[in-house]
Amino acid sequence: MPSPRSSLLSAATSFCNSLSSRSPPSTLSSHFTTTHQSSIYIYEHGLPQLGPFLGREFRGPSGVQEYFNLLSKHLSYQNMRFSNYIVDPEVGQVSVRGEARFTWLSTNQSWDEVFTYVLKFDQDLKLIRYEVWADSGAAYLASQGLLDDDVKNK
Repeated sequence: MPSPRSSLLSAATSFCNSLSSRSPPSTLSSHFTTTHQSSIYIYEHGLPQLGPFLGREFRGPSGVQEYFNLLSKHLSYQNMRFSNYIVDPEVGQVSVRGEARFTWLSTNQSWDEVFTYVLKFDQDLKLIRYEVWADSGAAYLASQGLLDDDVKNK
């Protein structure tokens, strides 16, 4: 029987692999709990004025769909990869560092970014909490077509 630590790491890796392979929102949703739906919480830190998916709570299954639909409406990404998984079996949580090249679709401006996720799982190893810390400033500048050439051409 796998240890709680390895089971959490496997669940987190599976979710991150779905993201890096650009799975559709319906596939991403399958990583979230169905037994504790009212506990589902997604939050991407940042000022709400900087992007439609920033600084607001997305709750429940409909929140999961809304969040990932907003992301796919406004952003694309390439070369997403993850490392530095930190597993805390005591609280059922995994922190992970990610990197990718993002593009704001309406302006076609791109930037390289390092971001962090905190993933909390229920006893069935399904996500109940997904928090994101990313470069909301770069996302905002790209959405306005204002990224500096030094950033765009990295």
